[in-house]
Amino acid sequence: MAEHYTAPEVAQKLGDFLELRQEQIAQRWADAALFRTIFTVSRDEAVEACKAVVDALADVARSGRLEDVDAPGFNTVRDQLGRMAFSRSEAGFRPSHIADEVAGLRAPITAVLRAEFGDDADEDAHASLLALTILMGTLRVVVMETTISSGEQLIARQREQLLEVATPVIQLWEGIVAVPLIGTLDSARSQVVMESLLEAIVAQRARYAILDITGVPTVDSLVAQHLMKTVAAARLMGAECIVSGIRPAIAQTIVHLGIDLGTIITRAGLADALAYALAQQGVGVSPLSTAGETPR
Repeated sequence: MAEHYTAPEVAQKLGDFLELRQEQIAQRWADAALFRTIFTVSRDEAVEACKAVVDALADVARSGRLEDVDAPGFNTVRDQLGRMAFSRSEAGFRPSHIADEVAGLRAPITAVLRAEFGDDADEDAHASLLALTILMGTLRVVVMETTISSGEQLIARQREQLLEVATPVIQLWEGIVAVPLIGTLDSARSQVVMESLLEAIVAQRARYAILDITGVPTVDSLVAQHLMKTVAAARLMGAECIVSGIRPAIAQTIVHLGIDLGTIITRAGLADALAYALAQQGVGVSPLSTAGETPR
C-alpha cells in the first residue's frame, strides 16, 4: 500500500491540486502566524509570498521527490520561508517554535484537499493526504535546516563584528595609527588585526603603526609569529611598525621561546611608542611642567 501511496501518479495529482487551489491555500496561509508576523504592512504581500511557496511545493510534488530535501523546487522554499524563519529566529523564537509554525501550514491545505475529494474514505483522497503529509514533513525539515544554517551564519557574522570592535585602529597623530590589543590573540583575531591595520595605513596614509600589547595576557610562539607577520605586512605598505607594552613576564617568555624580535622596534608603553613616532617625524615632545616650574 505504501508504494501505491507514493507512486508518481499520486504525486502528480497532488502537484496538480496545489496548482489548481493555489489561491485558496495562499489566502489561508496568509493568516498563519509564520506569515502574519512577517508581512505586517500588507496582507497582499503575504498572499504573494504564500503563492510562491505553494508553487514550489507543486513543483516538488510533480517531480515525485516528496521526501528529498534537495529537490529543486525546495530552493524557492529556502529563499522564501527560510528568510521568514530567520526573522522569527532573530525575534527570539526558538527553532522548535518555528518548526511548529511550519507544521501548522499543513492543516489549511488538508482542509482544502478534503473539500476537493469530499470523502476521506476514498482511496485517492487517502493517498493524496498521505502524500501531502510526507511533502509537508519534508518542508518542515527544509525550513529547519535553513533556520539552523542562517543562525550559524548570524553567529559567525556577530563574531566577526565583535572581533572588529575588539581591535579598533586609532589615529593618534597625522601619519600615526595605533591598535591597542586587549585579551587573547588567536589566529582569527590576528587576521582581523592585520587587515584592519593595513586598511588604516592606506586610508590614513600612515607612516608609523603602533601595536600595543599591554592588555594581552600571554604571548606564545604563535602570537609572536602573528605579530611579526603584521609588522612585515605593514612594512610592505610603507609603514614602520612599533610594538609597545611588552611586560617583563612576556619579555621573559619571548626570550625563553627563542623568538628573535631584533628587527622590530619596541617601546615600553604606548606613550613611549608615540613619542618615538613623533620624534621620527620631527615633532618635539616635552614633559609637562610641574607646579611652580617655568616651562623651558
